[in-house]
Amino acid sequence: MALNKSMHPRNRYKDKPPDFAYLASKYPDFQQHVHTSLTGKPIVNFKEPEAVRALTCTLLKEDFGLTIEIPLERLIPTVPLRLNYIHWVEDLIDGQKQPRRGIDIGTGASCIYPLLGATMNGWYFLATEVDDICFDYATKNVEQNNLSDLVKVVKVPQKTLLMDALKEETEMVYDFCMCNPPFFANQLEAKGVNSRNSRRPPPSSVNTGGVTEIMAEGGELEFVKRIIHDSLQLKKRLRWYSCMLGKKCSLAPLKEELRKQGVPKVTHTEFCQGRTMRWALAWSFYDDVVVPSPPSKKCKLEKARKPLSFTMPEAGLKELQAKASALGCTCRSPVDSLTVLVEKTLTELRVLHKRVPCKKEEQSLFLTAVENTWIHGRQKRREQKRQLRELPRAPHCDENAESKSTPADEPGKEVTESMTGEQKEAPEKVTGEDVDMESSTCTETGQEADLKETPAAASETPSKQPVSPGTVKHFLFKCLLNVIQEQSDVVIEMHWVEGLNRDLMNQLCTYLKNTLLKTVAKS
Repeated sequence: MALNKSMHPRNRYKDKPPDFAYLASKYPDFQQHVHTSLTGKPIVNFKEPEAVRALTCTLLKEDFGLTIEIPLERLIPTVPLRLNYIHWVEDLIDGQKQPRRGIDIGTGASCIYPLLGATMNGWYFLATEVDDICFDYATKNVEQNNLSDLVKVVKVPQKTLLMDALKEETEMVYDFCMCNPPFFANQLEAKGVNSRNSRRPPPSSVNTGGVTEIMAEGGELEFVKRIIHDSLQLKKRLRWYSCMLGKKCSLAPLKEELRKQGVPKVTHTEFCQGRTMRWALAWSFYDDVVVPSPPSKKCKLEKARKPLSFTMPEAGLKELQAKASALGCTCRSPVDSLTVLVEKTLTELRVLHKRVPCKKEEQSLFLTAVENTWIHGRQKRREQKRQLRELPRAPHCDENAESKSTPADEPGKEVTESMTGEQKEAPEKVTGEDVDMESSTCTETGQEADLKETPAAASETPSKQPVSPGTVKHFLFKCLLNVIQEQSDVVIEMHWVEGLNRDLMNQLCTYLKNTLLKTVAKS
């Protein structure tokens, strides 16, 4: 689910993602974390905390002239996502040219919101922090960027939000507050247990952060309710109160809480970057504030209609055509050859498919996925090998004894041979690419994906398939796959039709792409 096109319109990374090759050539500390993909593109592994930190520090230096230090054991922010929040605050306070005063609740070791706000807009910040390590790093980052006149970092007691932080400033009126609440209520939630939809793929980037940064009693829901409680006492001491949320399910109960408390002005938005989504909530007790409109449902529907796609470059098409010929394909067109290879992979994965009419120079397949066979295939193959090792060995017998084997022996032999053969043919693990700052997935923009655990599951014994995919009553999703010639390259598009979860189609799209890339790499 690539959502970069839904980033804030003023976000500098919306239409121009970072150039990893250029940054690597300019910054040696970043260069060691940039690798080359199978397609020759520079990539970064977002599972490595050192790589994430190097990218964040490099972007802040290159695009904002900021030099910061972040310890690996504390939260490492991603710059594009933080920029979304900064730009939305600009919208809330109606402009960025006038001097503004803001509060960053829990600024973190990076102190990224105050540093960006002060550098971009000249905003004054009161940045609070409860963690000793984060406080020391934040103070150092402010001082080494000569921003002490605009950013004041203060150490506050545990569980302090707004009330205690403003005790000494009884007359000061602030324009806004910002906050990244701790998302999780306990260690299990932080690890994704019982807090993540089972159908969603695992996060594509590493989760870093200290205990106070990622966990709080009651999670983000109770944390933000405490901010709401403080705002009911402070009221017009701040023109806008705002928080960023990590879970969409937190938004509705918090809006309901504000409604019950009679807060007059409430709005929300979405922050999108790659496969990462965050939600933000803001409220005000002022009658004269301009309330930005929430995201429209129409925009969401338009996003959903965009196909997933990836491109097979001309350089690898000859190898793919040779592979298709080895399978008995007599067609000369790259489109037809790629279609044959895709059909072979779909058959191995037990994804129902049939060809449907389409334009000339194209091929189109209607897919119905009944079960998820393209994820966690490596574990399945390991289990299968273990079972094979545990099978009792047949006693040694001569040709005469073999010729006397009973029919009952043959099925077992066939199953064993079949399983062994399929094991040999099952694709190996293919590591995909991380190209977005906090995400990686097969995308509408053709960006690469992180497939840490998506080898083939083709080694399972195929089940009997219905004659027509359209007759299946219970399925995961249905989609239309198009193979299209575009100049010298071939593009594969997958258009969502219906189903349980679009992310499942995303996984399959990435699996198909990596399978084709592996074929080229082996040739």
